[in-house]
Amino acid sequence: MRNTVADQARQYETVARAIAFIRSHARRQPTLNEISDSLGLSEFHLQRMFSEWAGVSPKRFLQYVTKQYAKQALRESADVLSVTLDTGLSSPGRLHDLMVTCEAMSPGEIKTGGAGLEIGFGAAPTPFGNALIAWTPRGICHLGFVEDAAMANAVAGLQQDWPAATLIQDRQRALQLAAEIFHAGPSTQALHLMLRGSNFQIKVWEALLSVAPGEMVSYTQLAQRTGVPKARRSVATAIAKNSIALLIPCHRVIRESGEIGSYRWGSDRKTALLAWEAAQAAR
Repeated sequence: MRNTVADQARQYETVARAIAFIRSHARRQPTLNEISDSLGLSEFHLQRMFSEWAGVSPKRFLQYVTKQYAKQALRESADVLSVTLDTGLSSPGRLHDLMVTCEAMSPGEIKTGGAGLEIGFGAAPTPFGNALIAWTPRGICHLGFVEDAAMANAVAGLQQDWPAATLIQDRQRALQLAAEIFHAGPSTQALHLMLRGSNFQIKVWEALLSVAPGEMVSYTQLAQRTGVPKARRSVATAIAKNSIALLIPCHRVIRESGEIGSYRWGSDRKTALLAWEAAQAAR
């Protein structure tokens, strides 16, 4: 029987701890026995949990979190990028084959702080921990991973981002959206996003949508895709401002060295996202 999203959320907690151990001992490449011992689990339990969560064995999954794999992914992305630029086409990749459409807020709408706007919000489990999801009649405007103890602060932060808007809690709708976002198979259900940012930031976020699941790009490569090859620093700043995790896949941008780099919702989670997507793409 396929795991529910809630099951995957619980499994992710163990996966995150395993990834943290692996990253802190990466130079000596810890064995499966060492990793399971650090978690207080048997090798069998760890093997089963990884296979249920990622669909691949721990050994295969751990290959996806190495620097060597990341550097190879960057080289492959460079090859894809050259073809993309030559043909004028963008990658068709979308998270789990979902159709994602975006609508940008006007500067005037941003200036009013959401006056007259009703924003629904709620917490929901995901395969990468709990998340706070917020939406308007025009689309999802926020998706962020949040630890349970920090949920109240996250909601307060959402209100600060939209000071003149009315927030309406709706956990059932949040659960429905989480199910749509993390649906594992192809879907014709379009997900609409409402983006709140400068023209340049939106341009960067739209370029991120061309980075397919299982693919990684460097900041320089993303700047090329954005059409501003010399604006690497500005591109990095725009990535940091992204408030819609996963659907605007800023986690797929890593350093040229192959290092995972920082992430608004934690570098261990970023590593888990990349490895999980690589496993799904390989399957």
